[in-house]
Amino acid sequence: MNRLGQRKRPYVAVLLALIVLMGIVAGCAGREGGAGNLTAANVGERIRQAANLEKMKQGDAEKLQKLYHISSEDIADFVLYTASSNVRADELLVIRLKDEAQADRVTAKIEERIAAQSAKFKDYRPEQYYLLEKHVLKTNGRFILFAVSAGGEQMEWAFDAVTDT
Repeated sequence: MNRLGQRKRPYVAVLLALIVLMGIVAGCAGREGGAGNLTAANVGERIRQAANLEKMKQGDAEKLQKLYHISSEDIADFVLYTASSNVRADELLVIRLKDEAQADRVTAKIEERIAAQSAKFKDYRPEQYYLLEKHVLKTNGRFILFAVSAGGEQMEWAFDAVTDT
């Protein structure tokens, strides 16, 4: 019996190692699969939890087209929050692209919005212009974040936390 137990020991060790390895692989695959299924709404919700968006209102496809000249049909999905008043520069835009190759084109449209807002606020509302100057515009895979807010750093942190795989 003792010899039989010694023979099984390597098999048990290999079996346990395989189980642990499968658990790790499944965990990583689940995370990546989760990132693959991640939507702009998921990212937006994470940002909403991390930063105060109470003074902002949620925008729709019409607002996206009006402000950024981006059609909702050209992207996978998006979340948009804008200032509740036109004397504030606060904005949050999260876009999930259909294809990463769209990133430069979409980012250029966002930069046009930044330039327009900067011209609007530069002499009129210097504190809002300062927020625009400190905006966050970044791409992570198929996701783009644009944030103009005093809480921009928290928004960026939340975006990074949820989109990094």
